[in-house]
Formats: sequence, structure tokens, C-alpha cells
Amino acid sequence: MFDRLAAVEERYEEVTNLLCDPEVIQDTKKLRDLSKEQSSLEETVMVYREYKSVVKQLDDAKAMFEEKLDDEMREMVKQEIAQLTQRKEQLENRLKILLLPKDPNDEKNVIVEIRGAAGGEEAALFAADLFRMYSRFAERHNFKVEVLEANPTDIGGYKEIIFTVSGHGAYSKLKFESGAHRVQRVPTTESGGRIHTSTATVIVLPEVEELEVELNEKDIRIDTFCSSGAGGQSVNTTKSAVRVTHIPTGIVVSCQDEKSQNSNKEKALRVLRARLYDYYQQQAMAEQDATRRSLVGTGDRSERIRTYNFPQSRVTDHRIGLTVHRLDAILQGELDEVIDQLILHEQTELLKRASATA
Repeated sequence: MFDRLAAVEERYEEVTNLLCDPEVIQDTKKLRDLSKEQSSLEETVMVYREYKSVVKQLDDAKAMFEEKLDDEMREMVKQEIAQLTQRKEQLENRLKILLLPKDPNDEKNVIVEIRGAAGGEEAALFAADLFRMYSRFAERHNFKVEVLEANPTDIGGYKEIIFTVSGHGAYSKLKFESGAHRVQRVPTTESGGRIHTSTATVIVLPEVEELEVELNEKDIRIDTFCSSGAGGQSVNTTKSAVRVTHIPTGIVVSCQDEKSQNSNKEKALRVLRARLYDYYQQQAMAEQDATRRSLVGTGDRSERIRTYNFPQSRVTDHRIGLTVHRLDAILQGELDEVIDQLILHEQTELLKRASATA
């Protein structure tokens, strides 16, 4: 482990020096790539340097303890050794996590797609609740939200809404949200006061740059049509809405949120690139793991990752068996408690695998 840490520190220093090179400064792409690499290495190097400092302090304290000391000084040194030993163990555990294989998409912006599934109008209303939840979560982390496409209902829900969340590490925070989300509550449309169960599906995709996914013009068909609003009524008599079809895969993306055809086309292509990137990633992973399941499935109630129970003010994440009785706070975007546990669970599983193969 420490050989790897020494190599990481050496590379960090090399990259830092390169960023001061006039030739690199003039090369925008190289400057951006090296800056990203430096940022990705920085935490590991800082923790490793603190670890080395703590080890040196601990060695010095142990050497002092062997000297002739009065009782008071001996007790002080003993306490210092205990504190430094505890800190050393904490830093070792942190370094093990930092050396785990990193998801190459973690630092990227994301495209989130939410759709009402089982439950009709109530599912659409729940989709709107999820959109507000993620929007408020984004605000708390100084992320920016931009709606790419929305298909609203007459009473304030969404049949579908697609939006970006932009900010450093957005994907690392939101990647576990993909799946079917289930709500249990009395719908506003229910006169009898009965609790209904409805579902909305969430897909979180890393947003990719043009260079990462090559789109050939011959593989794309672009159609234009008049946009429409909630309930299907026409809101635009010009053909500003755009439908992009990727012919080889059959993936279709529509966008009608902007008045400009070019703006809608640009947004549709952003979503298409993200879906294609995910499509090819899933294909590659399926070749390695034939049992890999879809992130979302059909959106049926049984394929849930999380339940939001209003009568009990309870949120349960079924993947890790976590239950939180803070439903209102969760829906206001206070998702960190759940997300941090999901990240910890993934890190624990990776550490287990690393130990098993060591």
C-alpha cells in the first residue's frame, strides 16, 4: 500500500510542476486534463503526508517515553502516544478507502430522468416531489439544476422530467439514486382517505463530452414537430420541438422545452450522448457479468430501491436496510444521511473484495 502511496505522491508533484510549464499553460486541453488529475490526487496526497507526519511524531513520542521522565511528564507522553496511535489508525483506514478503484464518472455532472410509473396521476405528482427533492439537494451542495425536458400534467405532476445537475462530484453523490422509488400516502385525488402505493423511476446518467461519445451524422435522424403543453394542448405553432433518433441503437430523445429549435436540438444531443454512454457501458458490463440487472427495470412496485411512507414519516432504502424517520427533511433535500450510508456500504464491499484478493 505504501509503495502505491509513494507513487501517487510522486505523480502529484510531477503534475504540479507540469502545471507551471509555459507550454502546458498554452495548451488548454492539456492544462484542463492535468488540473483534473491534480485535483483527483490531492486528497490522497494530503492524507498520506499527514500520516507520515503522525508516524514521525509517534516514533518521537515512543523514544521519549523510554527516557528517564518524572511521573507527570511520563503520563503526558503516554496520552500523546495513545492519541497519535488512534489518529494513525484513522488515517490508515482513510488511505485504504482513497486507494480503492475510483469510478471514472464520479467528478462528472449528471443527467437525471424521472418518470411517473405505476399509479397514474399520483405517480406523476410523486415524480414532481422527487424533482423538488433533488433540486433542493443540489442547492445545498451549490450544484446547478437545468431542466432539459418536462412533460407536466394538469394538476402539477410530471409524466417525465429530464434535468442536469452540474457541479464538482455531482455523479458521486447521485449515482445511487437510479431505480424505482415507491411512495405510500393518501393521494390528493383520493376522496376516501385510503393509502395508495405509487412508483416513479429515476435514472442518473453521467453527462459526457462530445469527445467521449462520437456521433456520426449518418447514424442520426432528426425530426421536428410543434411542441405541446400539459394535457396535450398546442403551445407552439412553429416546429421548434426536436426528436433525435440514434438509428443503430434505436434510442430516441425528444426535447421541446425551449422556443428555439437549435436549443432543443442541443439539449436532445446532450441527453442522447449520456444515454449512449450508459448503453455501451452496460453492454460492456453485461459481457463481464451476465447476471447484471437493469438499474430501473419496469418501474413495477416490486422493483423498488426506496420507499417513502407518509403515514409513518419513514424513508427506507431497501438495498442497505436503512430506515430514517425524517420524511419531511428528506423531501426538502436533506439526503446526505442516506447517500453517505450508501457510499459507506459501497466502500465496505470494495474493501472486502480487496482483502479477499490480497
